[in-house]
Amino acid sequence: MQKVFWENPYQQHLITKVAAVEGNQILLEETIAYSFSGGQESDKASINGITIIDSKMDGGLITYTLPDDHGITKGEQVEMKIDWPRRYRLMRLHFAAELVLEIVTQKFNFEKVGAHISESKSRIDFLWDQNISSTFETILAAYNAIIERDIPIQTGFTDVASQKRFWKIDGFAKVPCGGTHVKSTGEVGFVTLKRVNLGGGKERIEIRLVDDSVLVA
Repeated sequence: MQKVFWENPYQQHLITKVAAVEGNQILLEETIAYSFSGGQESDKASINGITIIDSKMDGGLITYTLPDDHGITKGEQVEMKIDWPRRYRLMRLHFAAELVLEIVTQKFNFEKVGAHISESKSRIDFLWDQNISSTFETILAAYNAIIERDIPIQTGFTDVASQKRFWKIDGFAKVPCGGTHVKSTGEVGFVTLKRVNLGGGKERIEIRLVDDSVLVA
């Protein structure tokens, strides 16, 4: 299956063919709809105007679940569309979280124990027995400097066969990651940070965009 969302995460619709149908499970030859992985939520999408109920990434394949009466057949040409405003916010919040995590790793080396990216906020959970907001000034200073420089975000495969991917900013970091990404740090934009104490020696950083406007792609 060709994952177009890696090649062009800005593509909003796709004409493709159905590779397999098993009940309400659909497999396409290509796809633009990301499926939950690495903490990043799935895209909201449709096939021939029929809303996708669920999706599952298994190895190199993504299976989409449609209502039982979808009427789609193997070999049929279909059109897939994604909810672009949602995708764009997910891309920005995803990379904002990636930047915050890498800065924390480089400057404080806290152990990450969880993460989640939605279209309204992202969050990262760490093992630490102190108030993590004491680090926010340092984190934001480093984060804002990277955003202001508007540096290109490079992506690609570290291993094509196993579909392992990375993002890279020259002079900053190269990090394994299979999510969707914007083109540059300036496009990610500035963020606010909020501390949540989870108890049991766990601290959470919640990340929200200062400007959540959507690019007209």
